[in-house]
Amino acid sequence: MEIILLEDVEKVGGKFEIVKVKNGFGRNYLIPQGIAIIANGANMKRLEDYKRREAAKTKANLGIYQDMATKLADAVLKIGAKSGTSGKIFGSVTNVQIVNALKEQFGLEVERRKVIMPDEVKNLGDYEAELKLHPEVEIKVKFEVVSE
Repeated sequence: MEIILLEDVEKVGGKFEIVKVKNGFGRNYLIPQGIAIIANGANMKRLEDYKRREAAKTKANLGIYQDMATKLADAVLKIGAKSGTSGKIFGSVTNVQIVNALKEQFGLEVERRKVIMPDEVKNLGDYEAELKLHPEVEIKVKFEVVSE
């Protein structure tokens, strides 16, 4: 079954992409959830309209994302983690913890999918994560993992 995705779906495709999925997955999950529509002739014509509306929305939000970028330009997030005596932390720091720190320390709401982490953060120290807020606004955010 060919469908048009209306949202990004992990391991399936990106927004407004035409993908082929199994019939049951499309019919029982994606379409009822409003995540996708069937890729028929009428919906293919409406696809351009969807893209135009989405482009207008993202253009309107560009200013908001640029303000966020200037606010975070020289900021350093502090993330607390339990650690051993050698500086190795128990577990690892994830993008969810970065999002929570942004919310607590700066009052900024960011989707966790927009935070790209360095390989693995398993030790105390200074690191840098990338925030892809908008196709035109990508910033690097410094964070420090400290012992609790």
